[in-house]
Amino acid sequence: MYFLAWGDDCSVWHDCVDAANLAAHDFGDIPDDALVMTTWHQNESLEEAMWFSHHCASHPDVELQRFHILHLGEQGDPERVLSLYDTAINAPLDERGNAPWDRV
Repeated sequence: MYFLAWGDDCSVWHDCVDAANLAAHDFGDIPDDALVMTTWHQNESLEEAMWFSHHCASHPDVELQRFHILHLGEQGDPERVLSLYDTAINAPLDERGNAPWDRV
């Protein structure tokens, strides 16, 4: 499993998921197939975080087959979020491998 957090104070969500995974295993060794990989992306655009989730997020022992988006905010906008995800994962890379938002 892989958990990616984005937005204001997203490191708090990251830490909570890490703590919950540790607690689920009595703060001992976590079996490889139960490990939750976590990253947080506070200073990135949402598109960057979504691109990372599709192209870079991986687990060393488990093939990631599904992707879930959990949007927490004052108003839901699933069409916009899904449109941003579609745009982000299909963003063309330049000859250096940079996505559009990384180009100077």
